[in-house]
Amino acid sequence: MDTPTGHPTRAEVLLDEADRLLLPLARLLIANGVGYPQLAARLKGVFLDAARCELAAQGGRQTDSALSLLSGVHRKDIRAAKAAEDGSFPRSGSALSFAAEVFTRWLHDPALRGADGNPLELPRNGPAPSFESLVAAMSTDVHARSVLDELLRLGVVRLAGEVVIPNRDGFIPREGFRELAFYFGENVRDHIAAAASNLRAVDRGAAPAFLEQSVFADGLSAKSTEALADVARQLWRNAFDGMVEEATRRCEEDTAAEADRRMRFGMYYYAEPTTPKEDES
Repeated sequence: MDTPTGHPTRAEVLLDEADRLLLPLARLLIANGVGYPQLAARLKGVFLDAARCELAAQGGRQTDSALSLLSGVHRKDIRAAKAAEDGSFPRSGSALSFAAEVFTRWLHDPALRGADGNPLELPRNGPAPSFESLVAAMSTDVHARSVLDELLRLGVVRLAGEVVIPNRDGFIPREGFRELAFYFGENVRDHIAAAASNLRAVDRGAAPAFLEQSVFADGLSAKSTEALADVARQLWRNAFDGMVEEATRRCEEDTAAEADRRMRFGMYYYAEPTTPKEDES
């Protein structure tokens, strides 16, 4: 929707940018078996928490109506969140995609285990026990071939002729994955928080409060982007050493009464092929 002046609203501008912002995250989630329904279920809680923060910052009353109006979350869902023991939004909906649910049932259903307790290798098609019958027992709306293709893509099963063989540790993160995911969340969260704070400041007519800049260049070869990646790493090492030294000094000097803030200083480098231009001829 445009404003009376013909310009898009701030909401429309930010929604357009959210499309680009969320695309890399959506690709990461899909690559690891998380689809739209699972993320959408989590987003209710995220928007409710954001509405609580916004009302607290404005000194407003956190009534169900106010929270619903700000977040768009239905009041019955807000009441359910308040009723939860820890006060958090209940994570409705399965945390797994359908393909992952099929795999999980395969691993835990006694009827699909051998005498040694391990999950059976299942024939691809045919009567139970088979992969086809396993999928059909859980849903008749999804074709077994589609589920198999997804599990193969995720690397949690393999095919040996017409037999489907499960990897028992298929959805267990590889060593170091959980730690990398944690820092991914920490770093990207604070980067977005810095940029969002600056946008809000500019909208109020104030100066941006945080450093949030980047250098962009295109028309580069793969060799050049690799060389620039090395430059970025060296620049980071220098910046890292200088910031650690100064942060350490200040941590030692600040009194306990003053030390009520945290900070994060980061740097990133990314390169990818440019999108081929459409043939205009």
